[in-house]
Amino acid sequence: MNPTERFIPDRLTTPMQRLLKSWETLLLLVAVGIFTMNSFASPYFLDAWNLSDATFNFTEKAMIAFAMALLIISGEIDLSVASIIALTSTAMGAAVQYGAGTTDIVLIGLLVGLLCGAFNAVLVTIMGLPSIVVTIGTMSLFRGISYIVLGDQAYRGYPADFAFFGQGYVWWVFSFEIVLFVIFAIIYGVVLHKTNFGRAIYAIGNNATAAQFSGIRVQRVKFILFLLTGLMAGIAAICLTSRLGSTRPSIAVGWELEVVTMVVLGGVNILGGSGSIPGVVIAAFVMGLVTFGLGLLNVPGIVMSIFIGLLLIGVIALPRLLTMIAARRA
Repeated sequence: MNPTERFIPDRLTTPMQRLLKSWETLLLLVAVGIFTMNSFASPYFLDAWNLSDATFNFTEKAMIAFAMALLIISGEIDLSVASIIALTSTAMGAAVQYGAGTTDIVLIGLLVGLLCGAFNAVLVTIMGLPSIVVTIGTMSLFRGISYIVLGDQAYRGYPADFAFFGQGYVWWVFSFEIVLFVIFAIIYGVVLHKTNFGRAIYAIGNNATAAQFSGIRVQRVKFILFLLTGLMAGIAAICLTSRLGSTRPSIAVGWELEVVTMVVLGGVNILGGSGSIPGVVIAAFVMGLVTFGLGLLNVPGIVMSIFIGLLLIGVIALPRLLTMIAARRA
């Protein structure tokens, strides 16, 4: 290589330039644009309490998305998260029928989420089955159990203090859920970007075989990631059940699509190896603002589902399209 060729890329990749060209910066501009359009589209949008209510559109899904981001970066995926919510909520509701208190309900929610995550982890990391196939199967399995237990019925009668997790406010318009969202964003951001465990996740996603030969316990890391995803689904189930005040087997239907969309929109490569938690945080706000804005305009839910599906396809296809265009020009 001609030595003079080095100077151009070196001069064009300063930290500030990388920041300005990053996917996170583009997402932030999109979020600002959507916020501005929503403020003009509806006179009720800029109300502080309405904006607080808007956070309920994404906080529970985003908490799962943090763990899902790590899992996808490692080269795996979990499509059973919404069904884990259904099974967890059913277990909590069943416990309430036998007189369980709030502490017991929360512990059951966390335990069931962990057990579901562990079940997926065993099938993928120990038995060596493809995660997409396994979690499609457990997606049907977990929700099917909920339908068997509940049928067309619902569990109600949750303790009054249990409502705080999904309806309570810590201070002014800041709900317990948004505070929990911020805490998890910081924790997962530090874990992924500042620890050896995070670096191992990136290494596995880029080349699992090379990571194995470099001393990383690949299957152990993936096992932990499936556990975390199950645990976060359990936490989301606690918050969602608390907010709704009841349990039905159809709870959180379709959330797996929204969680994966949130992760991919945040810049996480669906094939693994790259992505960031700040990107997922911004993507969560983007999706929350879009769905809340459409809700204020009385747009039907099916239209929102179509939009989310198109968004997922578009985000996955866009990098491929840009690569094809660049190849043609070259």
